[in-house]
Order: sequence, then structure tokens, then C-alpha cells
Amino acid sequence: MSEKAQLQAEIDLLVASHTLHGSESLCKLLRYLGKQAVEHPGIPVKEYQIATEVFGRQADFDPQLDSMVRVQAGRLRAKLGEYYSTEGSADRLIVELPKGSYAIAFHERSNHLASSGNGAAAAHATISQDAQAPARTDFTTLLLSFALLAAVATIGWLLWTRHEPSVASAGLPALAPVAAPIETFWRGFVRGPEEPWVIFSNAQFVGRPDKGMRYYDAARDGKTPILDHYTGVGEVLAVHNLDLVFGALRQSLRIKRGSLFSLDDAKNNDLIFIGSPGENLTLLDIPSTREFTFQRKQEGARAGNMEIVNVKPGAGEAASYMASPSNVPMSEDYAVVALVKAINPEHYELILAGTTTIGTQAAVEYVTRENYLNELLTKMNVTRPAELKPFEAVIQVKVAKGVPVESSLVAIRILN
Repeated sequence: MSEKAQLQAEIDLLVASHTLHGSESLCKLLRYLGKQAVEHPGIPVKEYQIATEVFGRQADFDPQLDSMVRVQAGRLRAKLGEYYSTEGSADRLIVELPKGSYAIAFHERSNHLASSGNGAAAAHATISQDAQAPARTDFTTLLLSFALLAAVATIGWLLWTRHEPSVASAGLPALAPVAAPIETFWRGFVRGPEEPWVIFSNAQFVGRPDKGMRYYDAARDGKTPILDHYTGVGEVLAVHNLDLVFGALRQSLRIKRGSLFSLDDAKNNDLIFIGSPGENLTLLDIPSTREFTFQRKQEGARAGNMEIVNVKPGAGEAASYMASPSNVPMSEDYAVVALVKAINPEHYELILAGTTTIGTQAAVEYVTRENYLNELLTKMNVTRPAELKPFEAVIQVKVAKGVPVESSLVAIRILN
């Protein structure tokens, strides 16, 4: 039986157990989280996602006002603990829902032999060990010394393989297979041995957090001291999502804020830019998008707002894309997802940028979730990593309570 089938069988066993009998909502939640863990390994499950897809909450569900998902997760966590301490005490595999997460974890019980019903043998072994303890003191000391040396060697090996992705991949098989679209896209982007740099935006601000801050304006602010150590929540969550995907692929990332980026980075590495040129200012100095470009609206009621300009609109396409006006709650944003050649044509740049920080978060989710990547790769007719070509695309992002909840592809250009 495959590992995936074993994990699914354990979920079915739990659902059919006496412990979960009659708890329809918990069984539904367990099946959903189990499916996400098997089919989308390394991808976090959102509270909003569970509320709308599992429990049928409306699109305006607000996790900060409604704790239903957290309560249900706590109940499921308690039920799992109850099951494995009673009727599931002899199970080889254990399913857990770690606190603070909605990601199901699977692992093999460490003391499976002792918990499988062989209590007499375990007791006999304990008595024998107690009787012989004095005679074994020297042997135990020697054994612990060897164990310590082995631990040190193991830590050294892990530190070394952290910087050697090919070695780590060969020696440590993944707990579950990475979804095919994720494997295809990211293996197509990362083709060399070096880890890519993730360059996240940290826009220039003036002022102080305690007295008020605003974006730096060269014409207005002159030599006013600049604060460049603030970034959006979308960029933070984006880096987290990328780290999870690269962890599942057994590869590493290197991360740098935009103000510390150099042209040497652009010449010698594959790069992932998170944030629009309005905030990730380094994008202004290197090759960027040509078909879909960012600019600030210069006139009209939306003057100053960022828009994505469709340079050559196709049939049925808009000439530009903008987020909801700033004077109303945000319900829509747009983002660019683009793979372009770097300054050094042997390397690539992946640009993931929304007109706001929420759109940027959605852009990264678009390339880290199986269903979205499947849509993109199908549009590009890509089935293998080697077939991935430079492209530029625009996605529309639906937003609820400041959270991107759904994205869809609205325009794409495959580049030569």
C-alpha cells in the first residue's frame, strides 16, 4: 500500500471509530484536513478556507469575530487524543492536529511495539534490566558516549545538507509526494544548484511610528530621514508560503529586503521579487514586465493609486486593472505573476506583485497552491518543468475582511 493510501486509510479508521461516532462536523473537518495534507503537502490551510469550504460560512466570514473554526479544531484535537489513548492505542500511525495550526500531521508511533498488546514482554524486559543495572553501568556510559558522538555527527550532517539541496533530496524522502503542478512549476523555475534570492519590498517611509508615518516623496521630503524597515503583512505571509513550498521540495531560499539588493544579486542568481515597483523599488533598476506594467494614476479621482496597465489589451481584456477605491472596504485587487529573463540570461526573475499588499499575498498563493498552478500551466500547455517558458499574467483577487479568498487568471502573455 502506498504512503498516501495508508494515510487515507488512517483517516477512514478515525471517522469510523467509536470516539468520533455521531460527530459529523468533526468527521467532515478531519476528512477535509486529511485531504489537504495528502494532496497539498506543505501548503497552510486558512481559517477562512475551512469556514467557507467545510462549514458553509458566507464570503463575509470574519475569523476575528467568529471563533467557530478554532472551537471545532480544538474539539477535534481533543477527540484525536482520546482515540489514541483508548481504542486506537495499538495503531501504528498517529494523526495529530498541532496546536496553532490547521495542518494535519502524520507520524509513526515511537513505542508501537510496547503499545501493541505485548505488555508481558515489556514488563519482563523492565524487570531484567533492573536486575542487571549495576553490571551494566560501564556499558551504559560507553553506549551514551557513542550516542553523543552520533548525535554530533548527525547535526553536522544536517547543517551541511541544508546548504546542499541535492544531497538532502537524495537522502530524505518526503513524507508525502509534492503535487504535480507545484513540482512542475518550481522545478521549471529553479534549474541550477543555487538557492534563489527572495527580495521582498520595504518601501521608503518618513516620520515615526509613534507620531505617524507616510510614504517618502522626494519632491516634498528632500533629505528627511528615511525609514526602510517596514513591509506589508501580505509580503510576510508570502515569504512564509514560499518557505513551506521549498521545504516540501527539499530546497532552500535566501531572503533579502529590497533596500539591500544589489546588481550583483541580479547577475548571479535566480530571483523572486515580492511586492510591486511602488514599494519594491529595486524592480525599477532591472528587467521587469513589459506586457503588464505598474504605474501610479496621475489624474482623476483615483490619482495616486497604483494600477496595472495592459500595454496591448486583447479581445475582452481591460486596459488597466485597479484595486477597490481606498475610501471603501476592499473587495477586489489585482496582481501580476510573471517569469522573465534576468540581466544574466542564464537566470530568471519571478515577479509576484499586487497593487496592494493583499494582492501580493494572493500572487504568491497563486504559485504555491495546486489548483491555481494547474490553471496557469494548463493555459500555457506545460506538462514538464523543461517546458516552462517566460510569461506575464494578471490575476483578479477577491478580498473579504482584508484576506484574499479567491483568485482567477484574467490575462496572460507567453513571451519569446
